[in-house]
Amino acid sequence: MTNSITISIPHQLGRAEARRRIEAGFAKVTRVFPGSGGACSKRWDGDELSFSVVVMGQTIAGLVKVHEVTVTMDIQLPGILGMIAGGLKDRLRKVGHVLLTRD
Repeated sequence: MTNSITISIPHQLGRAEARRRIEAGFAKVTRVFPGSGGACSKRWDGDELSFSVVVMGQTIAGLVKVHEVTVTMDIQLPGILGMIAGGLKDRLRKVGHVLLTRD
């Protein structure tokens, strides 16, 4: 069973700066997942970042879309990770907000 979460974070950086900050701070985002430190892959296609992270033996897949005034994250949480989706959603929102608002 997989649980999907979607997070939308507003910003005032413009598309290029938001993309740069996500690229530079992506490791901070993946550390939100419990037991992170497994294999991680990411690939940019324009302003969309596809990624996967192995956490506790399970693969989390996601897509980050960078828009002019928002960044949207769509993440698939498998198995037991889906049961803690609410807590992860809050932590991801906070980390994303810090990346997109701090100088």
